[in-house]
Amino acid sequence: MTDTLLKVVRRYAEAFADPAGVARTPIPGLTTIRATAPSGLDYAISRPLVCLVLQGTKHVTMGNRAFTFSAGDSLLITADVPTVSQVTRAGIAAPYFSLVLDLDPALIADLGVEMEAVPVAEGAPVRHQPTDAEVTDAALRLMRLIERPASVPVLRAQLVREMHYWLLAGRHGATIRHLGWPDGHVQRVARAVAVLRAQFAQPLRVEHLAAVAGMSPASFHQHFRTVTSLSPLQFQKQLRLIEARRLMLSDGVTASSAAFAVGYQSVSQFTREYGRMFGLPPVRETKTARGNGQAA
Repeated sequence: MTDTLLKVVRRYAEAFADPAGVARTPIPGLTTIRATAPSGLDYAISRPLVCLVLQGTKHVTMGNRAFTFSAGDSLLITADVPTVSQVTRAGIAAPYFSLVLDLDPALIADLGVEMEAVPVAEGAPVRHQPTDAEVTDAALRLMRLIERPASVPVLRAQLVREMHYWLLAGRHGATIRHLGWPDGHVQRVARAVAVLRAQFAQPLRVEHLAAVAGMSPASFHQHFRTVTSLSPLQFQKQLRLIEARRLMLSDGVTASSAAFAVGYQSVSQFTREYGRMFGLPPVRETKTARGNGQAA
């Protein structure tokens, strides 16, 4: 078989990618990304994932740390953290392609019990490393499986499990093992983050989130910042602003309607905080985006 992972991902992405270049696969948590030109800044609060870059270059910033990764590199995100990303090298002749797999903490915990114990690395929740050959091979077999739809329900679980195994066994292993600790700080904070994601437009009660995480409010606040790099209030604010931006740029919602939809009581406060995060006031950014779209 002469297929490489890039060829198989290219075939799938070119057949199924949406206008944003995203193609979700029949395997939950597995997504291909395609870009035919350098992109603007993409603001997100990412979930734990591994991204295998197959062609082109991407730049990712988290806080004061920046990463540039190209073909053959993997980006690893081990917590719900705010990131700003941008495809910096892509073109019609050589698009940017990547394959993204959401990390499954339950699967990591299960494999961690069976595998030989190794030291667990703490540190930054965003890292990048060269992709291990075994991870690339497992990813290739996952993508080939999609081309045989009848086989997906039968074989996908074991291949996803195998890919997680090689991630744990390889250079990323020590970093992602703590995702499998059901009562560890990362998973406790993740439970609170899930509530925040679902209810970000509601008033924030830190005591409730701390109870969900099984911590005292003071301990929760400390561990939340350690894991996500933000306080709970900052995290909620970024969720609100990112969703408001999506509503305006993708759905055509007005700035005031977007502000109220995501939980702001004051449009002027929303405008100030939006400008601080994205660099332009919401109305001006929306006009600029529409102008660029008409020019394109």
